[in-house]
Amino acid sequence: MSAHAPARSRLAATRRALVGAAWALAWMLVWGSALLVFAHRAQAAPLTLAVSSGPVSLPIYVAESLDLRLRECASGRECYQWLADGSVDVATAAELIVATGSTANRDLQIFATIDASSTQIRLVARRSAKIAEAPQIQGKRIGTVAGSSAQYFLDNWLVFNDIDPDSVIIVALAPGKLVNALEARSVDAIAIWEPLASTAALALGGDAVTFVSPRVYTQHFNLVSAHPTLERRDADIARLLRALIRAQNFIHAEPAAARALLAERLHLPTVLAAAIMENQDYRVRLDQSLVTTMQSEARWTLRNGGARGAIDVLRAIDPAPLHRIDAATVGLVQ
Repeated sequence: MSAHAPARSRLAATRRALVGAAWALAWMLVWGSALLVFAHRAQAAPLTLAVSSGPVSLPIYVAESLDLRLRECASGRECYQWLADGSVDVATAAELIVATGSTANRDLQIFATIDASSTQIRLVARRSAKIAEAPQIQGKRIGTVAGSSAQYFLDNWLVFNDIDPDSVIIVALAPGKLVNALEARSVDAIAIWEPLASTAALALGGDAVTFVSPRVYTQHFNLVSAHPTLERRDADIARLLRALIRAQNFIHAEPAAARALLAERLHLPTVLAAAIMENQDYRVRLDQSLVTTMQSEARWTLRNGGARGAIDVLRAIDPAPLHRIDAATVGLVQ
């Protein structure tokens, strides 16, 4: 045996030991990083989502098994305010609230539409107030939620029917007081969203006349969050969007089960829940009609003195989270 053989053997053993130590260190680093990620996820609180009660929220009801903390609010405006205050991570809201509040809350952005409907808001009147046709609304008292999508619908409905908005008396009321006010004859008609519109019609029975105007306004019901939250909780936001897409597919594939869930959640007769669902478009998306509607609402708000300065609608929409999930669902023209 050569005299150099023991030295080469020792050198090879040393190399093997160094390589083994390097691999062990690498695995320790990888495993340590994984533990940090798992620990971070374990410590991260579930997303808190403020959701308003209504047929527009059906996809969220279907996906409620998610690791979410749901907070029910009386209206999209209340949900949006909780988001602005930092009380929740995500809120559901109609697009008008974002269009009219974007100057004050530039960080709050729509990142998905989960429902759209051109009959979600209706005008319900009393026949006993001598209202059977649109022109007869002139001079009447109409209850609605001031500054809301319901008032936006009402103003557009009046103009669409060649009625001067100044010829009616607007009575500002909270959503929960409108049906009672109509029953008590404090107002002659109300403009409000579902399911309150159908509840009012049921309460009046044969005295109710309902005006549905699909060409007047299509409401988009959206998920809204602060830009820093969308970046910091991007994985949670992605899971939420995927779950809502699965919910959308469930509603389409199992309409009877979805109707039953909606009826149970809103305490509605199944027949009424079915009728309301027929006019809802439960698709997770962002399309150009949202932008067009928000631009119109921004102009409406400025005309009515409800905002100061220009409103940049496109800054109030962030398509990136949904685009990463399914680019085909994003149809915005940038």
